[in-house]
Amino acid sequence: MASKNQSSRLTKQQKENGGEIGIFGNEAIKHDHLVGNVSRKVITELEEKFPALKFRYRTSINKSEINLALQKLDKELGQTLYVADSNIKPDGGLIEVLDDKNNWRVILVSEAKHQGKDIENIKNGILVGKNNNQDLMVAGNAIERSHKNICEIANLMLGESYFPYILFLEGTNFLTEDISITRPDGRVVKLTYNNGALNRLDRLTAANYGLPINTNLCKNRFVKSNNKMIMLQAASIYTQGNGNSWSESEMLSIMLEVAETSIKMLACDLFNQITKK
Repeated sequence: MASKNQSSRLTKQQKENGGEIGIFGNEAIKHDHLVGNVSRKVITELEEKFPALKFRYRTSINKSEINLALQKLDKELGQTLYVADSNIKPDGGLIEVLDDKNNWRVILVSEAKHQGKDIENIKNGILVGKNNNQDLMVAGNAIERSHKNICEIANLMLGESYFPYILFLEGTNFLTEDISITRPDGRVVKLTYNNGALNRLDRLTAANYGLPINTNLCKNRFVKSNNKMIMLQAASIYTQGNGNSWSESEMLSIMLEVAETSIKMLACDLFNQITKK
């Protein structure tokens, strides 16, 4: 019943907003494409900085490959697969480097999520809600799909000591400070960042153990509990706290920093290639 109700709600939303683009939004689609374009520029930069290394870019990775990586760690892992060609496609794809043993190692995975167009609506004088009488739209849950990809890449990289997953967020559902927007009629609307109906950051910080956002968390952390060491794979979550959009140069700088952190973590496995040249 819940699934049917959700389907009906999405169908209604799709009709009201003019199809698929209405659900995901032009800004969300543009944001997704931008991170993919920047990923390709990251490879160019890395090739120039590390000419002795070989890099490659992939748009997706098969679930079967993830399961195989798990099986190498423990034969009981990675056993379940119902759809043979199941795969994941992070918005920015995956960048890998070839190590000394001719194994491709992931050094960067990036994804982008845009959710919340309240600023645009307010500036254009658009009221929202069931009766079109609200300034703010209650936040949706589309970003929760990000958790699946993060978990899958974490499975793939369970044997590594780093986790180069970046999640770029933008939109009013990811504010970290209050902002005020003026409507065409002169009325000022205040967006409160810690409003539970608006903010969705807390639903994503589950993927980084509540560590700081806008921080490179590529290097895994080890914590001690009951005399046991536990490895934490934390996604690096970046958001525009004032509602602005990410620029290409900003994304490129962050992605290069994380990719280079990965290369440093793999230094001993890349040593032969670097010293040969």
